[in-house]
Amino acid sequence: MAKNKSSRSTELKKFQLGSIKTDYPTTYAPQVLEAFGNKNPKAIAWTSLICPEFTSLCPKTGQPDFAKIFINYIADQKMVESKSLKLYLFSFRNHGDFHEDCIQTICDDLFTLMKPKYIEVIGEFTPRGGISIFPFASRANSNKDFKGLLRARQQGYAPGKYSKSL
Repeated sequence: MAKNKSSRSTELKKFQLGSIKTDYPTTYAPQVLEAFGNKNPKAIAWTSLICPEFTSLCPKTGQPDFAKIFINYIADQKMVESKSLKLYLFSFRNHGDFHEDCIQTICDDLFTLMKPKYIEVIGEFTPRGGISIFPFASRANSNKDFKGLLRARQQGYAPGKYSKSL
């Protein structure tokens, strides 16, 4: 038991976050994202991360946009560290971009960081001006099974299908 606890503390030492005062980014900050090794890279296991308080700015009006962000992925060698993800998502707070671009950027940044087998990012934005926007972005590695999953999920997507009410 002591050896396992010791190896865990050694593993955690490499993360910069959590050991000092947290500085929140004021602009888009993909550099804060950190990953850790997946202990089960041969497994086909879904991880879902939900951010019910995402905010960004409308690039046209500067008004805040609010959303629930759903990140679903099947890890390969790396997984995203959750506090770094929180800071990364927080960095959009003063970032002016359209809803669809925010979701695609998050998907692309996480794909670049982790190189997962499959990832999808869904945004359920609060209506403004009477219109709700629910963008969906996804990527897969080169494995034919995950390319097939990508096609199936894209073709089967409908608002609310791959997310849940909170």
